[in-house]
Amino acid sequence: MILYIFWDIEPRIFHGFEFLRWYGVCWVLGILLGYKIMHNVYKSEDIPTIELDKLTAYIMLGAILGARFGHILFYDPIYYLDNPIEILPVRIKPTFQFTGLAGLASHGGILGALLALYFYNRKFKKGYLWLLDRLTIAGAALGGFIRLGNLMNSEIIGIPSNLPWAFIFARVDQIPRHPSQLYEAIFYLIVSIALYLIWKSGKFYRNSGFIFGVGIASIFAQRFLIEFLKENQVPFEENLSLNMGQTLSIPLVLVGVFTMMRSLKRMKSCGLFAKHKTG
Repeated sequence: MILYIFWDIEPRIFHGFEFLRWYGVCWVLGILLGYKIMHNVYKSEDIPTIELDKLTAYIMLGAILGARFGHILFYDPIYYLDNPIEILPVRIKPTFQFTGLAGLASHGGILGALLALYFYNRKFKKGYLWLLDRLTIAGAALGGFIRLGNLMNSEIIGIPSNLPWAFIFARVDQIPRHPSQLYEAIFYLIVSIALYLIWKSGKFYRNSGFIFGVGIASIFAQRFLIEFLKENQVPFEENLSLNMGQTLSIPLVLVGVFTMMRSLKRMKSCGLFAKHKTG
């Protein structure tokens, strides 16, 4: 007899108190870890950390808005046209309810962060690829904690499975399923560690884009594959050969591969495999 993992976590940390949830705590922990990573990078490269605070504000605003509007546009635009108030973290029908940001799309978050980074770089002139390389390390760590938040919410669940580590998400049904959120969380954190070690090695030119390319290609190739183990998030995906997450992942994988190969070609032709200071 297989003993599956019974998962029945209350999303609210304190029963009856809507404004403190495990999902939010996971976001905060991910942001703190990402900030710590970037702080080490800035300190090692002798850059004033006051610049990091401004960068953090730009990126977080862009990522959260992008993730929210990405979910609205990619997954359920008609619903939000009919219920525009629910773009905010509230619901008024049948009664007022604080929902939190119930629906954040990682693809939209990436696009929002990239746009925010563009405006930041126009003002502070740090170098777009330089920033992308380092932020991808922190972003992967944040992504891992966001998926842990999804696990705490019993959302983005996997398809049925009879594997011994399958989860029964009691707040959804009594069917053993792949813990797809946990798979992704572990992968994100492994990617973050790997990218940090690549940066720490100092083998790549400061503005190469190589770390960004490796990170984006790896993350969204994994996302494409793991979608086969997930339940579709919205009904219209049932009639698609590839679901929305997979469709949106393909161009990002291609962007990552292109950026990585272009970086390697440029560095090889220019002899730029020189080490930079990492402390």
